[in-house]
Amino acid sequence: MTETVSILLVEDHPTFRLGLRTRIELEDDLEVVADLATAEEAITRVEDLMPDVVVVDLNLPGMDGIELTRELTRRAPSVRILVLTMLDDDHAFEALRAGATGYLVKDASPSQIVNSIRVVAQGGAVFSAGIAARLMNRPPGAGARRYGELSERETEILSLVAQGLTNHEIGRRLFLSPKTVRNYVSNVIGKLQVADREAAAVAGRAAGLVSQKEPGGAEDTR
Repeated sequence: MTETVSILLVEDHPTFRLGLRTRIELEDDLEVVADLATAEEAITRVEDLMPDVVVVDLNLPGMDGIELTRELTRRAPSVRILVLTMLDDDHAFEALRAGATGYLVKDASPSQIVNSIRVVAQGGAVFSAGIAARLMNRPPGAGARRYGELSERETEILSLVAQGLTNHEIGRRLFLSPKTVRNYVSNVIGKLQVADREAAAVAGRAAGLVSQKEPGGAEDTR
């Protein structure tokens, strides 16, 4: 039996919110546990609901979706966040840094939205095709000033994470223990303000700190 993915919707437009909820609930493996209109409501209820995925609009009244994403990541780090918004890719990088692991614009098809929720729930990262292309094709170093706090060793380890190497494989390459590598990876995740190692790798590539993903080992857990 397929495990049901629980979803919290945060969207201030009532018609779009209702339509999205209705479409999601057509899927047997997806369940909307609540749909809310403001960031403040989401912050109040997320720890009680503990959804698998929060779908967040960026253009919210009061606290915006970027700040909400950052706060949700702090309060409930196991929750995955998918941004669904009308705003363009200029905001995607900020959403990623805040902890989102998915970013779709609202012209995405209903099936794309549903499938993206599944991908994010399973630990993957997903972006609208145009946004992904623009993020990954940034000139080398674009946005890198945001990451000046990463040490040379942390940047090196981030690059290896982006290549898909596990902690053990990174340790063998750099002559470090897996525990030391794990600590470095945790530091990188914290400094980049993202949810996990996969999101850190995407952020690093988007910032021009690391190259495109190359063949490597399977991903390891944090």
